[in-house]
Order: sequence, then structure tokens, then C-alpha cells
Amino acid sequence: MYIVSSYSLAVILCVVTMLCWGSWANTQKLAQKSWRFELFYWDYVIGILLMSLLFSFTLGSTGEMGRGFVEDISQADMKNMGNALLGGILFNAANILVAAAIAIAGMSVAFPVGIGIALVLGVLVNYMAKPQGNAVWLFAGVALVTLAIIFDAVAYRKKASQSQNVPTKGIVLSVVGGVLMALFYRFVASSMVTNFEQPEAGMLTPYSAVFIFSLGILISNFVFNTLLMKRPFEGAPVSYSQYFAGSLKEHLTGILGGMIWCVGMTFSIIAAGKAGFAISYGLGQGATLVAAMWGVFIWKEFSGAKGTTGLLATMFALFLAGLGMIIYAGV
Repeated sequence: MYIVSSYSLAVILCVVTMLCWGSWANTQKLAQKSWRFELFYWDYVIGILLMSLLFSFTLGSTGEMGRGFVEDISQADMKNMGNALLGGILFNAANILVAAAIAIAGMSVAFPVGIGIALVLGVLVNYMAKPQGNAVWLFAGVALVTLAIIFDAVAYRKKASQSQNVPTKGIVLSVVGGVLMALFYRFVASSMVTNFEQPEAGMLTPYSAVFIFSLGILISNFVFNTLLMKRPFEGAPVSYSQYFAGSLKEHLTGILGGMIWCVGMTFSIIAAGKAGFAISYGLGQGATLVAAMWGVFIWKEFSGAKGTTGLLATMFALFLAGLGMIIYAGV
């Protein structure tokens, strides 16, 4: 299987993860003009599974080091497969809540609040489980990201006070989703080998772990998303007949979103071999910054909101400084 060879390459892959995790929601924004997010989400999940399979039979099955995908799956212990599966279930619950928050409150609000919380708690959880990197620089970076979230919340409050419709539900969903999002990565990491070059028996290699994780998302979606379709956070209930009546363009948009997210997940997991899980996860969740930039500059979600320019500029500066510290923590 393909293995990352240096810390600098691991950082590059983490930056790609950040771009992917911060950009996939643009497909939801495009689709929601004619397509409810509950229906979009089915295609998104399918896209994640398809991309995990593609990685498994390409990068996960080539090279002389490590263990190939088919061989790895056949020897894995049920406990480790269960942990990766549970990671997928937790992620799915969290992501549905964040996706619903995006539909209600917008990208520039839902991502900084939800994924920002996930970054702070997730780095703490992963570092406590497997310390790697300079703790001072790592948590100083996390502290700056926390400040960035606060500035974003203040900007949102200003925007909301100038609007007749204040979607408080979007903030609540972002917070709950962020807490759950902080936990999923640790379960996937705990299922994986500690030495990618010489993998331990019974444990999963990165590509196999992402595939089992994707199965957990798909399986749980039959419960979570079915309930959401019947009792949506906003709007009337939707049915499976509406999903199958969707156009090819609508379905492909969702699948593309899932594939983009899975590229980020796979790169984050394989980068962890050199960067460590705390740093790899923390940099990937810098997606908050990317999503906020999309929301502010492309989707114009703060257009016309007075007194928010300086707050948003400070938020971006704090995020960049925080991410720089997280990168330096692994040097």
C-alpha cells in the first residue's frame, strides 16, 4: 500500500484534507436550490463509499510496504472492524446535524461553530490517546482557533440581529454536531495499525479502516436519514420516491460531494502515520476556515450585515495563526 514518507508531505496532504472538508458543502449549496438536503445526503453517503473503494483498490493495494487491502480485510479482528464501523456511525450522526445546520444557518456560520468545536475537542481527545508533537504549540494553536470561533459567533449575532428571521436552531444543531464530530476520528484511529510499514496482526491499515468507516456511515444512514426524512428539521417530510425521481445532475452533485469529503478523510488518515492523529485531525478541521471563506466571499452570506467586516477579518487571522502553530507543533 502507499505510505507517506515525510512530515512535509503529510502536512501537504492535511492541507488537501482541509480544502476537501471545507469545500464539499458547496455541492449541497448548489443542490439545495431544487433538492432537499435529506435527499442530497443519500448521494453524499454513496459518494463516500465509492471513493473509499477506489482508494482501497488503488493506493491501498499497490506498493511493497504495508499490507494490501484484500489481505488486510481478511485478517482484521472484529473488535477493530467494530471500532471503525462505530466511527462511521458517530460521524454520520454528527454530519447530518451539521449538514442540516448549513441548510438553516449557512456555511459561514454552521462550519465555524460546528467544525470549530470538533477541532478543539477532537485534538484534545486524539492527543490524550496518542501524544505526538509539541503540546505547547499544538494547544496554543487550538486556543487561537477557539478565539476565531468566538469572533465568528459575535459576527453571526450581529447579522442575526439585523434579520427578521433568527435561525437559532441552526446554531444548536451546529454545536451538538460539533461535539459528536470530535469523537468519530478516535474510534477510526484506534482500529488502525501503529506501524504502517510493518502492520500488526488483527488491526486495520488506513485504507481498510476508511472503507469500514464508510460502511458504518451507509448502514447508519438507513436509520438516521430515514428518520430525518420523516421528521425533518425544516420543511415537509420527503419520501424515497422523491429521491428516485431526482435528476442525474442532482444525484451526481451529491455523489461528488461525498467523494470530495472522502479524499480528505483518506489523506488525513494516511498522513497521520507521520504527523500523528492529533495534528492530522486538527489541520484537517481547518476546513472551518475554508468553509467560512466560501460562505463569506462566494455565497455572500454576510452581505449587507453591518459591523461584521472587522470581526470576520479577525476570525480569519486567528484561524491562520492557529493552523500555523498546529503545523509547527509537529516539526
